[in-house]
Amino acid sequence: MTGGGKCEVKLRGIGVSPGVAIGPAFVLAEETVMVPERSIHPDEVLDEIRRFEEALIETRKQIRQIQKTLRAQTRSQDASILDAHLMVLDDRTFIEEVIANVREKHKNIEWVVQKASDKYAGVLDALDDEYLRERVADVKDVARRIIRNLLGSGDSSRIVFPDNHIIVANDLAPSETATLSKDTVIGFATNLGSPTSHTAVMARALELPAVVGLHDVTEKIEPRDKLLLDGNKGILIINPSEKCLLEYGKLVEARRSIEDGLSSILNEPAQTKDGHRIILSANAEGLADIDSILKHGADGIGLLRTEFLYMTSDHIMSEREQAAAYSEIAERLVPAQVIIRTLDLGGDKYIPGQRVRKEDNPFLGCRSIRISLKYPKFFKQQLRAILRASRFGNVRIMYPMISNVSEIIAANKLLEEAKDELRQSGAEFDENISVGVMIEIPAAALTAESLAEHVDFFSIGTNDLIQYTIAIDRGNEMVAYLYQPTHPAVLKLIKMTIDAAHSKDIWVGVCGQMAADPLMAGLLLGLGIDELSVIPRAVPLVKDAIRSLEMPQASELADEALRCTSAEDVLVLCRKLTQEVAPEILELV
Repeated sequence: MTGGGKCEVKLRGIGVSPGVAIGPAFVLAEETVMVPERSIHPDEVLDEIRRFEEALIETRKQIRQIQKTLRAQTRSQDASILDAHLMVLDDRTFIEEVIANVREKHKNIEWVVQKASDKYAGVLDALDDEYLRERVADVKDVARRIIRNLLGSGDSSRIVFPDNHIIVANDLAPSETATLSKDTVIGFATNLGSPTSHTAVMARALELPAVVGLHDVTEKIEPRDKLLLDGNKGILIINPSEKCLLEYGKLVEARRSIEDGLSSILNEPAQTKDGHRIILSANAEGLADIDSILKHGADGIGLLRTEFLYMTSDHIMSEREQAAAYSEIAERLVPAQVIIRTLDLGGDKYIPGQRVRKEDNPFLGCRSIRISLKYPKFFKQQLRAILRASRFGNVRIMYPMISNVSEIIAANKLLEEAKDELRQSGAEFDENISVGVMIEIPAAALTAESLAEHVDFFSIGTNDLIQYTIAIDRGNEMVAYLYQPTHPAVLKLIKMTIDAAHSKDIWVGVCGQMAADPLMAGLLLGLGIDELSVIPRAVPLVKDAIRSLEMPQASELADEALRCTSAEDVLVLCRKLTQEVAPEILELV
């Protein structure tokens, strides 16, 4: 029992952003907009359609204003979350259905929009694709905003969140999360969600603890109940007892002490105790990440996701604009390497103005390098922009989602054409710029030796490699237990890729989430990896794991892991070695 007489209740969900938060709950009720239904005269149809078009314009203006505010605060990643809203506003199927229903049913426009959006959301919610199901929140959020504008309430329903509370909700609408800050909330807990939900993305961007997938948590919490949220372990405790608070207080203090200790190695190399050094880089999405990369002691950028520069712009970026963005990043990090990945569009990522053709399975469709090769003029524009930034001497180019040698040959041919065009214009660039590819699908790993003859390095994207190897949707909480980085098949593909690269005298890195897990550091080193690229704030912990090891320990771990028949057995080995060499890490993961 707690001091107030309430029983302690412990719930388990999905931890999507690490950290511990303790504070009062702010339960966010789902907003319901009362939409009147009335019949209209045929003469009123055109007026209703006009009102709808005006509401679309006003809604688009509001979303653009939120994005503009976020970009001004260098929160470009947050601003990109609202791109999905703009896509709903531009969806001709939705718009034409609304207009057709007004003409046919002679009902007021607010009611028609509500019905059309409910239908649209229902179709998405019934799909097998977890990512598309999560876009139901976008449709509902946009529909509410359109209806409020039709009713004349505009932004008057915007919620004011109290300071220093943990927000508890069924799910958080993107327009609600987009304007939050660390000064407003200390954590999130939601009924719905997965690691790819808007709440999860926003929590990680704000570096706030979050637990999602708690099912009916909103029904179990009363306003101002005291909560303890553990984003590391995916636990939410309602009305924690004094004993629980004391235990967690010690845990938080221990974690803080360990994290403070990690600051002493920020400027030290990622090197084992017996002198084996690897490159420990950071993943980035734009200029806003550079301060964090430098602060956390990374060796440059191992993956610059260029699509986010496009997605946070309100227009198709010109070659000059791209070159300026890449150059500023490269110049700030000289002499550290900056690996710039060409556009990884498709699947769930689109840019303003991009015409999107519906595909039954976009993650297996026309995406990444396939889109680039399909539109060579557009691709060469980006290649020239990257080449212009290469004059600083630290830029590398990387192609995503390669599946065969022909794609590399075609991409490299366009790269040579881009070089010729820059030579003719007198532009300065690195004539010997390094070119690499991402190994993200089994076909690439199985033919890695052939691919290695055409490039200077590999970077293994474990997120997709695991997904495609085990045939699971990594965003689907129903099969989340099958998403196993230590699956024997995944390890064999990684080892095959590393051996193929080294046989051709090229280096190989890992840039997926597996690289950011300090428990995996010894395993990856033992498998022979040369470089790791992780989110900036994971750099110190991964570096600590590396600096606590000796290579014979890592090699022995890898050899044993390759003989294991289950992912669980491999994970046990990883935890055992971590416990021996760096037990403090287990307190933080």
